[in-house]
Amino acid sequence: MSNGGELLQIDPVELQFPFELKRQISCSMKLTNKSDNYVAFKVKTTNPKKYCVRPNTGIVMPHSSSEVKVTMQAQKEAPPDMQCKDKFLLQSVVASPGAAAKDITPEMFNKESGNYVEDCKLKVVYVPPQLRLPVREGSEEGSSPRASVSENGAVNTSEFNNIARAYNEQQDSSLETKALISKLTEEKNSVMQQNNKLQQELELLRRERNRSRGGIPTVYVLVIALLGILLGYLLKRT
Repeated sequence: MSNGGELLQIDPVELQFPFELKRQISCSMKLTNKSDNYVAFKVKTTNPKKYCVRPNTGIVMPHSSSEVKVTMQAQKEAPPDMQCKDKFLLQSVVASPGAAAKDITPEMFNKESGNYVEDCKLKVVYVPPQLRLPVREGSEEGSSPRASVSENGAVNTSEFNNIARAYNEQQDSSLETKALISKLTEEKNSVMQQNNKLQQELELLRRERNRSRGGIPTVYVLVIALLGILLGYLLKRT
């Protein structure tokens, strides 16, 4: 979807974020100057603490384009029904020939001063990660599961929630697996250190035996054998 004003064409006018919990997400929009004038723009939002816009002001030269990146801060929880009420407003106005970003002033966007200012309202839409459109007739089969999208672009909320839930469960399972591997690795290293220490003690006992021509106490032999069995068990688990 794109919007064609007299000064700037904005593509898209619907900011779509592949929503994921606890992760920064970005999307971009392209501003195309269709006029013969230098055009200054300014981006506002109803929730400035939640979003970072770069650049939030700028100049688009005649018959050229500029890109604006909007980044949503990491969210701790998903909104009800994955609906977002945040809005953006992009204002554009004719600037002086050769103007640069440093020449932009708030007064340029003041309509009460008689300036012609174009307003374009942008809404925010959350979509599932890696959303793909439904397969049309004649397309290849065997593609991966995807969320369905209606003709008007609305996302099936139930499928959205199922995808998000499955993704979060997968992430949690991955973290648990990493924690278990880390714990087993620590146990293995600890046992190996103990085994090395016992090996050194055994070597010391052997030397004492050679000097005294005596035998090694049976209890040390049993301890070493048990530790060897334990070490082998832990190595198999990891």
